[in-house]
Amino acid sequence: MNDDFAPNLDLPEQLHELLRMAPDGLGEYQLIQLLKARQCAHIPSQPLTDKLTLFRTHFILFNALYRLRDQLWAKQSGYLQISALQIQLLPYQPGSSEISEHDPLRDYYLDLSQLNDTDEQDVAKLLLSFWTRKHGSDEKQAALELFELDDVEQPLTLAAIKHRYRQLVSLHHPDRGGSTARLQSINKAMEILERYYGRT
Repeated sequence: MNDDFAPNLDLPEQLHELLRMAPDGLGEYQLIQLLKARQCAHIPSQPLTDKLTLFRTHFILFNALYRLRDQLWAKQSGYLQISALQIQLLPYQPGSSEISEHDPLRDYYLDLSQLNDTDEQDVAKLLLSFWTRKHGSDEKQAALELFELDDVEQPLTLAAIKHRYRQLVSLHHPDRGGSTARLQSINKAMEILERYYGRT
């Protein structure tokens, strides 16, 4: 593995500082751009068009985010909410069980062998298996979570899902600075939700 992709020991600290300055949270792409602006040594300066470079950058960022979340929790100084579309620093809440529950995504990103042993072919496979890796066989739930529609109280319609899809495509399109991998995930989610909600 190229040393350029070794996790940066002070990356959690830099992320903490950036998130403190953004109380409403930041998206993954925004965080990467802010780190690039700071000339962070372990975030590539070139465009993230290569899938393997994109995966490694994503992995390093999320490895640092989960390490930061663990550090904040241990010090009882905050809680880091890490989701597909937003990373937000929240106040520490004693008694919350979120951090103590088994989190397979945390395990994945803190396992550096996943970074070292993943090649471009593996990245393509990971993208295709995103739904089953995250939620077993419940692809519908995974797609709703990616669209952040899993907690909507009123019954969902295909029209509402398509509206959210267009918002996400606009937000994450590579022509506007988003990532191809994220756009592919959004398209896959839309395919899944159309199968479920297109029947009604």
